[in-house]
Amino acid sequence: MAGDTVEARIAELPLWQGSISIEPLSGGITNRNFLVRDSLRRAVVRVGGDIPVHGIMRFNEHAASFAAAEAGISPKVLATAPGLLVLDYVEGRTFDPAAVRARRDDCVALVARAHCEVAEHLRGPLLSFNVFHVLRDYAHTLREGGHRLVPMLPDLAARARELELAAGAVDLVFGHNDLLAANFIDDGKRLWLVDWDYAGFNTALFDLGGLSSNNGFDLADETAMLSAYFGHEPGPSLWHRFRAVQCASLLREAMWSMVSELHSTLAFDYVAYTAENLARFEAAFTVFSEMDPS
Repeated sequence: MAGDTVEARIAELPLWQGSISIEPLSGGITNRNFLVRDSLRRAVVRVGGDIPVHGIMRFNEHAASFAAAEAGISPKVLATAPGLLVLDYVEGRTFDPAAVRARRDDCVALVARAHCEVAEHLRGPLLSFNVFHVLRDYAHTLREGGHRLVPMLPDLAARARELELAAGAVDLVFGHNDLLAANFIDDGKRLWLVDWDYAGFNTALFDLGGLSSNNGFDLADETAMLSAYFGHEPGPSLWHRFRAVQCASLLREAMWSMVSELHSTLAFDYVAYTAENLARFEAAFTVFSEMDPS
């Protein structure tokens, strides 16, 4: 979709009242986003097609967005069209990691609500998000694309298998699976959770691990998070499984960036992002390796 074609498609949506203005929104490393004003409202339009190499299928994102809105977790969905998702605009402050840490308990409570309540409103076929399948699939994609870091893949695959065995059997929830700080919005009265591109049935530990690693949680934050979510202080077994899935989430972010180096057309420094997340994975894996699983 070229820029003028995208704006023309947005303008043709039948929900607008009167003349409209369309302006691009900054941020985002998967989709393009626009703020649209008409005579009645402001809306955010998310623009993007399916991205099979990342497991993004828009039917799934749209279903998750509708369900999250019905659950009161996310803004109302105003319209959908092929490649377009129109959401009610939330006037508020988009979080950064420091804000997530400052509102840690509220963010954890919102994630817990999402895990419990969004699935009640889901309709139709939905995807799963098994991080270990994602890692294996990314490895195939990287080999096929001749990525510059292909020699690293056997070692990364061996460590991913170790993490999968440590994670063990899981209880499924409907997860958000992309808990970056910018996906939390504070409107002054409550928090919202947005952007359901990667939503799917998953272990809760993936969201909790991402919430921690994406937002700079320390050990005290993680202890409080796990205690609040599970209703008891984490013991050695939970800590071990949590660290395993957290490591996998960091490896997934690194390999996501590696795949994006090959396939994304967005103007973003994926090479630097790959290096940053591989370093974070290595640090986390060192911690995991030194744990006593009993």
